[in-house]
Amino acid sequence: QLQASGGGLVQAGGSLSLSCAASRRTVSNNVMGWFRQAPGKEREFVGGISWRGDNTYYADSVKGRFTISRDNAKNAVYLQMNSLKPEDTAVYYCAVHVSGGYYYPNSYRYWGQGTQVTVFS
Repeated sequence: QLQASGGGLVQAGGSLSLSCAASRRTVSNNVMGWFRQAPGKEREFVGGISWRGDNTYYADSVKGRFTISRDNAKNAVYLQMNSLKPEDTAVYYCAVHVSGGYYYPNSYRYWGQGTQVTVFS
C-alpha cells in the first residue's frame, strides 16, 4: 500500500530525496507522516504534512534541514533531506495518519516497506 524509496549512502552534509508512493484510497484526505527507525531504537516521528500541504510538522532534530511535500495528483509524498548527519542513519518509513497525535507511531496505519538511509562522516 505504501512504498518508500530513494534511500542510499551519502556523506555527512549531503542530501537525499525520498519518495512515498501510495494508492489514492490509502492517502485520500489524510495527513501523511514520515518516521525513521535506527538499529536498537524505537521508531520516531520525522515529519508530517496535511492533505492540502498547507501544514507541515517536523521533529526538532530535523527542523530546518528536512522538507516534506506531497503531490496528491500522483498520490505521492516526498521528504527532501539536506545537511544530513550520521545520526540521521535509519530506515525511513511513510505512513497514513488515522487518529491521535501526529507525533506518535500508533496514530498511523498502512506502513509500507521502508528505505535505508546511511550517512557516513
